[in-house]
Amino acid sequence: MTLAANSASNGIAIDAQDLTRRFGSFVAVDHITFDVKAGEVFGFLGANGAGKTTAIKMLVGLLAPSEGTAHVAGADIRTQRDEIKRSIGYMSQRFSLYADLTVRENIRLYGGIYGLTPDQIAERTKRMLDNLGLSGSVDDLVGDLPLGWKQKLAFSVALVHEPKIVFLDEPTSGVDPITRRQFWELIYAAAARGTTVFVTTHYMDEAEYCDRISIMVDGKIVELGTPAELKEKYRTETVDDVFVRLARGATKGEAA
Repeated sequence: MTLAANSASNGIAIDAQDLTRRFGSFVAVDHITFDVKAGEVFGFLGANGAGKTTAIKMLVGLLAPSEGTAHVAGADIRTQRDEIKRSIGYMSQRFSLYADLTVRENIRLYGGIYGLTPDQIAERTKRMLDNLGLSGSVDDLVGDLPLGWKQKLAFSVALVHEPKIVFLDEPTSGVDPITRRQFWELIYAAAARGTTVFVTTHYMDEAEYCDRISIMVDGKIVELGTPAELKEKYRTETVDDVFVRLARGATKGEAA
């Protein structure tokens, strides 16, 4: 049985083994090994420069690894990048939406990119906007929406093709605590439907919402476990305390 088949049979959505990326002599990601279970909300934590963004780029097929390998939704990141792109959704800090297009036009655009039929796009547009309470704003420019609504819409658009895994890169950056909590309710709903959620965040209170978290320092994963396990191990009351203790040992500058 292949590694990919074995991962799939064990309910593993992401399986990375000694994943490494070098830029010249600089090691941005240093032999990281971890897995993410299907349907899990997995927090990928680290300070700026820890290597998170580089690791994500490898996992989503945008950057080839220098060493090691990984399978995402059963597909090899080295040889099956197209299969990965069809199986994932992605939301960046910049929301991944076009501000000069309407809500409807953005959904139609991404639905087409993901290969949905016109009937599927129409049905999912209605369902999405009903769930978000945005039916009355379907013809509004995305650029005119409040920040919190943009983020919730961007997340929903990333799920419009019903991917197996969604990658969220600091999705709640810049919004108020109430909106952040509402956003996490959307994350929980997606996970309950079986979507694996891989999320980065600088808000350590959000890390508490994850099923498991990893913490990167200087390109390495130095801890991985449930929030409760890590707090117990380090005898702290919050994940933030754990994170600060580990991040103090960082020696590298900002990484790619």
